[in-house]
Amino acid sequence: MTQIISRGATWLEKLAPGAQRLSGLCDSVQVADGEINGERVRLIAVVPDANNHYPRAAKGEVGLLEGWTLAKVVHETLEADKNSEVKRPIIAVIDVPSQAYGRREEAFGIHQALAGAAGAYAKARLAGHPVIGLIVGKAMSGAFLAHGYQANRLIAINDSGVLVHAMGKESAARITLRTVDALEKLAATIPPMAYDVSNFATLGLLADLLSVSNPDAPTDADLAQVEIALQKAIADARRDPSLKNRLGAENRRSSSLVRERMRATW
Repeated sequence: MTQIISRGATWLEKLAPGAQRLSGLCDSVQVADGEINGERVRLIAVVPDANNHYPRAAKGEVGLLEGWTLAKVVHETLEADKNSEVKRPIIAVIDVPSQAYGRREEAFGIHQALAGAAGAYAKARLAGHPVIGLIVGKAMSGAFLAHGYQANRLIAINDSGVLVHAMGKESAARITLRTVDALEKLAATIPPMAYDVSNFATLGLLADLLSVSNPDAPTDADLAQVEIALQKAIADARRDPSLKNRLGAENRRSSSLVRERMRATW
């Protein structure tokens, strides 16, 4: 099987050029330490591995190895910084097409592996690490929940190759008894159902939506734009580490109302 160069791998290298990858991990989880505005940051990406021990995770999916490895890396970062007054930012570079679907994954507890990763990111956020999710490609289903969704701030590239959803188009079409074309037409009228990142942005979950010239081969100007956005997101996360910034959009009005009523009831 030919090794695939993903957007996640491309942007990881661009943000930490020539940086040595953390050793002792599965090949599909790449970790590098870089700098943003002179500050050390830890960058984490899930990338394709054609020789993955679990074939269902060969194309960048988040599976058993990936989930537990993400958890391990984030916990080790927490431990390394536990006595530091200023916690190191953690940047999740997100390009994940799905969680890994397979009988072995289900039998061996992929739900626990993904929960372990999500829990580690949440723990880091609550411990004071600015956790930033940079969506450069697909951010799909349980893979996104495990790698990036727990971030203090989410940044996305405004490009047709950036998709955010709970389920792939083909799968969603099957369970709703529609063609993919019919599903796309329906989704275009309902922002939470849409796949494109511009509709996702209307839900208020993004801190920034960036238009770069070439997401697949970023220029120096593209890199500078992303680094400025990351720098701003890190500063914002330190000022306000909560997730309340996600709730102010018009298309989240009902969510905010439900939260208010639940709070009043309790």
